[in-house]
Amino acid sequence: MGVIFSLIVVGALVLFVYLGVELAGLRYLFGVVIPYVAFATFLGGIIYRVVKWAQSPVPFRIPTTCGQQKSLPWIKYNKLEAPASNSEVVLRMALEILLFRSLFRNLKGELKGRQLIYGSTKWLWLGALAFHVSFFVIFIRHLRFFTQPVPGLVQLLDAVDGFLQIGAPHMYVTDVVVVLALLFLFVRRLWIPQVRYISHAGDYFPLFLILGLVLSGISMRYFTKTDIVGVKELTMGLATFHPKVPEGVGLPFFIHLGFVCALFIYFPFSKLVHMAGVFLSPTRNLPNNSREVRHINPWNYPVKFVTYKEWEETFRDKLIGAGIPLDEEGEAQPSSEEGEGQEEAQKQEA
Repeated sequence: MGVIFSLIVVGALVLFVYLGVELAGLRYLFGVVIPYVAFATFLGGIIYRVVKWAQSPVPFRIPTTCGQQKSLPWIKYNKLEAPASNSEVVLRMALEILLFRSLFRNLKGELKGRQLIYGSTKWLWLGALAFHVSFFVIFIRHLRFFTQPVPGLVQLLDAVDGFLQIGAPHMYVTDVVVVLALLFLFVRRLWIPQVRYISHAGDYFPLFLILGLVLSGISMRYFTKTDIVGVKELTMGLATFHPKVPEGVGLPFFIHLGFVCALFIYFPFSKLVHMAGVFLSPTRNLPNNSREVRHINPWNYPVKFVTYKEWEETFRDKLIGAGIPLDEEGEAQPSSEEGEGQEEAQKQEA
């Protein structure tokens, strides 16, 4: 059900752009207004989510660890699994963000008969890493449409990405890799029963949205052909806040731009926002130094407590009556009933 719903939404998006551009002629709306709204939504949404996360107190020091914690000098501790300093945390975060280290070490459980068998999930790690790296390279390559002159790093990355020189225009390696990675992640959700059971529209829709974005870009580059000069003029106008929609820009580009805008609007309110959230995860960004530094719970609030002296003053008479010694008075004086009983016992003894 989630797959069908996601496909319908993506198809409706394409139809919406077609009706708006081709039939209604709202080229300025789809080429200028909606991109600005999408970018403002993306930027505002990311800032809002990050600020809210940053304001959330961390009541306990809860870094995820699976190694020896730093303790006595002669006991070797694991600097990556139980980092004790901020520099070790930075190294651990770098490996997590750049290489998906925790996903690389992830295991899958499978019940065979009465035995639970654990196995490797390196294919998931490889597919996720391939997708993220390829998508990032494609994003950097597109900076050539928003800069003039184009930075040398972007030109170098463009040359390395298209080093195979296949076809005219030459094929980019990342275009092939990102499509294969997206298809792998999609097929995996359908193929594995456990993953399919927990998947819903919020998991399929981003895959179809990004796949539509990538395929529309590939179509423009290799098949439908687009006025690159007009596209550059439009994107430079957006970047310099002097927007203009050239006449040569056709429907394929507006469909591609529609996917970009939809992704920007959807991003801050979806699971994709983990791109920013990983930096604020207390299970990753805290050193495991609870034995060295006392962690004060920021949720603690001032509590009115009663000292023993104040409690003693409140119940002084009852304590004396019960014969309980007081800190200031020493031995408590016996009550009147106890005093009469003691005098009667003394007379009988006499």
